[in-house]
Amino acid sequence: MSSKTANPVMHSAAWRISLWATLAFAIGTMLVFTMLHRFVANDIQRRSDAWLSGEVEVLGDVAVRTPKDRLYGRVVREVAELASKEVPNKLRSNGNENDSVFFLQAEDDGPLKLWVGAGDGTQNLAAIRARKVVSDVPYDLKVNGFKHPFRVASVRLEDGSHIYLGLSERDELRVLRNMRERFLGIWLLIVLFGFSIVFYATRRMLNYVREITEAASRIGQSDLSSRVPTNNRNDEVGHLALTLNHMLDRIESSMHQLHTITDSLAHDLRSPLTAIRGKLEIALSGDVKVEHGEPIVSAIDELDRLTEFLNTSLDVAEAKADALRISRTEVDLDELVRVMIGLYEPCMSEKGLRVQLRSAGSVKVLADEALLHRVIANLLDNELKHLPASCTVSLQLRASEEVATLIVEDDGPGFDVEIGRQMFEQRVKGRDSKGHGLGLAFVEAVVRAHGGSVTASNRPEGGAQLSITWPLDTRENAEAPHSLTLVNR
Repeated sequence: MSSKTANPVMHSAAWRISLWATLAFAIGTMLVFTMLHRFVANDIQRRSDAWLSGEVEVLGDVAVRTPKDRLYGRVVREVAELASKEVPNKLRSNGNENDSVFFLQAEDDGPLKLWVGAGDGTQNLAAIRARKVVSDVPYDLKVNGFKHPFRVASVRLEDGSHIYLGLSERDELRVLRNMRERFLGIWLLIVLFGFSIVFYATRRMLNYVREITEAASRIGQSDLSSRVPTNNRNDEVGHLALTLNHMLDRIESSMHQLHTITDSLAHDLRSPLTAIRGKLEIALSGDVKVEHGEPIVSAIDELDRLTEFLNTSLDVAEAKADALRISRTEVDLDELVRVMIGLYEPCMSEKGLRVQLRSAGSVKVLADEALLHRVIANLLDNELKHLPASCTVSLQLRASEEVATLIVEDDGPGFDVEIGRQMFEQRVKGRDSKGHGLGLAFVEAVVRAHGGSVTASNRPEGGAQLSITWPLDTRENAEAPHSLTLVNR
């Protein structure tokens, strides 16, 4: 069975590896940007605070040194306007009106003395007094009517009044916003590019692993002479392919030795058994009395049973070791089952057994016809040996999209409870069985070697049920007919 699946790309291991790797990279880069963003914001604010603190000290010094006459307001106002023009990269939202910087002088509870900036300054003064906390270090101030907050520094004069210098944070926020937008665009491009690279590299590597898996699965089903593909890359996947090929070399050598041993064993045992049987038949064909002939006939039957036991034991041993030699051809199960029923029908009728077949028509599988012939023969042999007279054996053959199923049922006593799940093991048989306990073991071994499965159980209404499934011949595209036929014997 090929390991190739029809899973979409999003369900593949390459997709999951790429997704997790990209997620880790994206989170890492986002954390780095967050730290960088905080550093830049703090640095911009530090520079703004340094400018505010220096300028407010200058304005305070000018206010102290300027005489309190009619020129006082004009001098201080001009100095404040000059300071506002020193703000770099200043944006204006309403023509030439200064809305980036404001200068304000006022007493704690009195009206405005001086004002430089957009508007009349009442909202700014109200926001400052609403804060109530006077700080020697710059602080943020939200003023009604302005979209962005101000960074404000203040100084107290000798006459008890305060000078406040405010710098709009609009430019700072604009720089940070542009930084975020550009980083987000670059970040998305890098993440997508990184995901593509990781996905391509991982998919390429896993495709090679998939090729190795498919080749390994085909080797187990066909022959051991094939090998998994290798490449010239000296990496872990290349080492895996080489290791698998070395392992297959050892397995092929072991299977060859097993076949040699079983062939030699079968030949060494069959030869004397055949010689003994031949001598007994020669003796039986001579002038032998009746009382002497019966033991000879019995001995010949025992030799035949011993030969069959030997052949079946070797076949089961090879099948259990996945070394059964199979010559696959296209086999029509419907035709094969009907032929076998025709062969066993006289014996079953003589014992008083009835046989029924329900078939869905032609069901073709790719299998060893001789082995399937022996499988069905073993099933019918079991029914013939263990069922009492007047029982019915029912066989049902059907096919689904991928498998063919043969169900054998009877209304006899069923399987012995004590054998349970061990009924497919060698030498396991019921109390009244006179066989060697190899029939069902051989059936299970052959079916498993063909990629199928066997289940056995007792029916609730009485009797035994055995179900066998085989993979259908995938080369056959024609659909099997759906009509059912019923054969009574």
